Amino acid sequence: MINDDGREKWMSMALDLAIRGRGMVEPNPMVGAVLVKDNVVVGVGWHQKFGGLHAEAEALNQAGENARGCTLFVSLEPCSHHGKTPPCADALVKSGISKVVVAMRDPNPLVAGKGINYLKDHGVEVVLGVGKEKAEIINAPFIKYYLHSKPFVIAKWAMSLDGKIATKTGESKWISNERCREKVHQLRGLVDAVLVGIGTIQNDDPMLNARPEGPRKQIRVVIDPNARISLSSRIIQSAKEFPTIIAVKQHVSQHIKVALRYSGCELLELSSCSRVDIVNEVLDFLGKKSVQNLLVEGGGITLGSFFDASQVDEIAVYIAPVIIGGTDAISPVGGGGALDIAGSQRLGSFTNEMIGDNILLSGRLKHYHS
Repeated sequence: MINDDGREKWMSMALDLAIRGRGMVEPNPMVGAVLVKDNVVVGVGWHQKFGGLHAEAEALNQAGENARGCTLFVSLEPCSHHGKTPPCADALVKSGISKVVVAMRDPNPLVAGKGINYLKDHGVEVVLGVGKEKAEIINAPFIKYYLHSKPFVIAKWAMSLDGKIATKTGESKWISNERCREKVHQLRGLVDAVLVGIGTIQNDDPMLNARPEGPRKQIRVVIDPNARISLSSRIIQSAKEFPTIIAVKQHVSQHIKVALRYSGCELLELSSCSRVDIVNEVLDFLGKKSVQNLLVEGGGITLGSFFDASQVDEIAVYIAPVIIGGTDAISPVGGGGALDIAGSQRLGSFTNEMIGDNILLSGRLKHYHS
């Protein structure tokens, strides 16, 4: 018999296993599973890569005949449909397990309660909601994608103690230390796409790829409504090597569009005029391309547009022990902003980490799209 305390313990293990799949399983969710009999673990598994075995199948394979009569703790509702692998709910029923403890329902319409109902209809007891809050945090991008058809947005910037991302002359290399920059490259390697505005391209001429490469090959996105990007910029010159999307307004010259496409870029021809509408149009476009994680790296105008659109879900802010000063020095978040403090956007949760002499402040916004 497993009491409530035991449920939390085993589900916590399943959730910790799930996180191991980050960057490898997308666009699938991260899932972990633990099989327990008489308070002893007889099998564990996690979804390790897209197209590979699901967590439940891994745990069943490890347990073998010991699965009969077990309780399964799984971080997400087992699937009940044929995809790249057979349905897990059916495999669980055939294994003879007696109970399944599920952290959260799967928002994917192909599942969405069907897996739970299948288990119940075949005599398996189901307990739902143990570890739900942590499960939703882990799979926040997956949830937002299926509920809103938009990617989960992480806003990242590096700034001085006085809240500047560059001097008044535009110089920004380097505010953060080398270890922080390495951490940013690791983050790039885990997301589906990285986005900046045209100002960042003109000022910094970045590549926007992960170095060294991570588990995922990112799409690079530039919001450039008036097509001001230079064909000699590094991002254009490397567009045939790295997937690159340039968002331009429909009215820009056909000559520029042809040149960008010839260079290897995919174009998103914007129909919107306001910065907020452009943000939503870009996110809708990326959602249709199955992008679940988007890292927005700036600059201030672009970050401000995402905040004004209430589409920032998480922040990663690197704070360096320097004072830049200057009324005209550049701040990280531009745009319209809040009219009063009550209307400002707040973090619902956050963590901080010392990285050498820098601080990384990470957190989720309160308006998180669940």
